[in-house]
Amino acid sequence: MSKHSTVRIIPGMTVRHAGALCQVVDLVNATQVLIKGEKGKKKVVAAVELVPVLESPSILLSDLANLERSKWSEAIEIYKIIDPLVTMDAKSRTRAVVKEIADSNHRNIATIYRWIKNYESTGLLSSLLRKPRKDIGTKKLDERVEKIIADTIESFYLTAQVRTPTKTAYEIRKICAQNKLTCPNVATVFNRIAAISEEYRLRRRRGAKAAAERFDPILGSFPGADFPLAVIQIDHTPVDVIIVDDKHRKAIRRPYLTIATDIYSKMCTGFYLSLDAPGGLATGLCISNSILSKEKYLSSLGLSDLDWPCWGVMRKIHTDNAKEFKGTLLGMAAQQYGIIAERRPKGRPQYGGGVERAFRTFMNEVHNEIPGTTFSNVQQKLEYDSEGRAVMTLDALEKWFALYIVGVYHQQPHSGNNGIPPIVQWERGVFGTDSDKGTGIPMKATNEDRLRIDFMPFEMRTVQEYGISVNSLPYWSDVLRRFIHSKDPNARHRKQQYVCRYDPRDLSKVWMYEPESKKYIEVPYRNLSRPPISLWELKDAKKQLRADSKASTNEELIFKTIDRMRALISSESDKTKLARTKQQKQKQRDAAPKVSLSDNTAKLQKKVDKPASAPESEEFKPFDGIRES
Repeated sequence: MSKHSTVRIIPGMTVRHAGALCQVVDLVNATQVLIKGEKGKKKVVAAVELVPVLESPSILLSDLANLERSKWSEAIEIYKIIDPLVTMDAKSRTRAVVKEIADSNHRNIATIYRWIKNYESTGLLSSLLRKPRKDIGTKKLDERVEKIIADTIESFYLTAQVRTPTKTAYEIRKICAQNKLTCPNVATVFNRIAAISEEYRLRRRRGAKAAAERFDPILGSFPGADFPLAVIQIDHTPVDVIIVDDKHRKAIRRPYLTIATDIYSKMCTGFYLSLDAPGGLATGLCISNSILSKEKYLSSLGLSDLDWPCWGVMRKIHTDNAKEFKGTLLGMAAQQYGIIAERRPKGRPQYGGGVERAFRTFMNEVHNEIPGTTFSNVQQKLEYDSEGRAVMTLDALEKWFALYIVGVYHQQPHSGNNGIPPIVQWERGVFGTDSDKGTGIPMKATNEDRLRIDFMPFEMRTVQEYGISVNSLPYWSDVLRRFIHSKDPNARHRKQQYVCRYDPRDLSKVWMYEPESKKYIEVPYRNLSRPPISLWELKDAKKQLRADSKASTNEELIFKTIDRMRALISSESDKTKLARTKQQKQKQRDAAPKVSLSDNTAKLQKKVDKPASAPESEEFKPFDGIRES
């Protein structure tokens, strides 16, 4: 069995428990560990309470949205080189083996060891990025020469003619000489060419199809899915049941279910239930729910007596054509945590069998047990009145799914495991068998809030006198004062833009990434009296305002409109399905887990005057540059 590259809890490793250093003595079960303290005292503790002791805990990581694609591609190429080594056990990773890898890739052995150390100290792909040079932003070549280099690479090098870097360098020097400019060094041109990703190079020279065939992983099976969290399948489906609102108990419509299934054990590692159509947000939430431990979640549902021992970073995610990952920040976030996103070939549904079998099992249970089912087809439904018999609210359905998954599905024999229940197969993969070595218990995420934020959408925004504007709403915190009108260090004539992440379910605050400290600053509404609203409510309000021909942005009017809409929904919820659906979306937003980075913000807080008022003429552009993961 290949060893998972993500940190695992195994006997002998050093960890922290309640801040104190201790050593893992043994694994008691899939959720508990026997540890020994510094004084030799042993005790059994929950595995999720342990924190790994990393060799380089001070490594600070950039927000993914700040990374250039060429640098990210470089980190991926480095990971491909060290992947055979980081998945190898310590005894097998001899100096001779490392030297062989170094020589075959024309690298120094010390460089390989440094890459391995950086990656294993964090488990994140971004740890392989080069540290920025101190002289970054300074110009070493004439701007006219830089333009000649860029134009010639595009028109001369990146063509079907497949010219060499050497020919390209001499072409550039020739053009510079003709224009009586200082010719750049050949090595300078080589460095510019080396920064181009292989995928982009192949696409320009051989076309999109050739690039897709080489760089888009399309696998017909699951090689390596032989241990827990090796391969996770994620997919979405409408649930075959009509739900009711929780106030008037009247029918709304079918919700959507997103689930993540472990191919090795058939365990469900996480799910997300919503009234909104599936997409990047649902996928991101399902991934973060899968990675995080489940104790708090089960407790929030009143199911703390149940055990769901699934957590940890998966190695691969297999999806239906991976549209949520391809070319999106969600895809970069997955890569950041060392997750490989794979897609199945179009028109070959058999490769999605793992998650689709789980869907069929879940829906069969829905058909048999829950009033208000829509069944799978008209023949099954016949004259059954789904809306008239509906009784389940969204909250109740979520609790029902959690109960069924943890208490029934995980415990029953599974044909895909040769009759072995998923929970037993999972434990075999963790602890091992007579013929196979176990992987150990997955280590919990050391920063749950950071993980959740990494899978959230974002906008790029500047800091003005009145704060920052995201989704046309102004936000302010005293700590923003020193960022007002800050300049881009790489282009002093432009204002610095900052990554501002937000939770679409609750727009009452955003998280602005501060590149210098490499931490997020939590920024609330500028007007703290405003109630939390969701992105969907905001869009509905803007749509209503446009219908009323009020084109300019007016924050006061937006919130008044939302208040009126909520009042209307409340009074009309016993009359229309659409109104009740919106009411349930609002309730789900209110119940969303709250992410707080107030500690980071407090450290940066300064006593300053109140911010200047936003100019009345300022036009907020709510959706410029918006990207949803």
